Amino acid sequence: MNSRTLATEMSMQLTYNYASDEVLVSATQNGEKLAFVELWNRHSTKTLKTVLRITRNREDAEDALQESFLKAFVHLNSFDGRSKFSTWLTRIAINSALMILRRKRSFPETSMEITVQGETRQHLEIEDRSVDIEGHCARSERARHLQRAIQRLRPALRQVVDIQQSQDLSIKEIAATTGLSVAATKSRMMRARTALRRKLR
Repeated sequence: MNSRTLATEMSMQLTYNYASDEVLVSATQNGEKLAFVELWNRHSTKTLKTVLRITRNREDAEDALQESFLKAFVHLNSFDGRSKFSTWLTRIAINSALMILRRKRSFPETSMEITVQGETRQHLEIEDRSVDIEGHCARSERARHLQRAIQRLRPALRQVVDIQQSQDLSIKEIAATTGLSVAATKSRMMRARTALRRKLR
């Protein structure tokens, strides 16, 4: 690569850093691969967090992330812009994560529940040194019970709870992200809450 080509690519990448997702999608559709690199840089971290809450396993989450971006790149010409790119990508990522879970159904469920990520969340939850030890331990224990209860939900119910927890979205936004109707999303959320209350009792 000569210096002129390198300078051109650097200039384009700098331009893409300030471009909207719509501009980046259009540029990618026109063959500008650097535009898709910027989409990766912009959305990969949040997407990884979303699928990690579904898979409960870092390796599976990274597989789902790679798979979802590959699918997005391959099928980008079918993206019509009626929803945000991030919503469309998240829907692909969630489906990829659920597919990985389906492929692992032959394994005992406990093998999917005991994960390094779960331990990391517990560690992060006890970083606040300003609270009393007993109260803090009680809250940490309740948080662990809740997390275990969420992990034991059926994937369809766990999906909406995970999205709501990780992104703090409304029912309407969760519906748009998952591709479900608002009514179906409300129904799943209500069933998930009922199941959680039963498990926590």
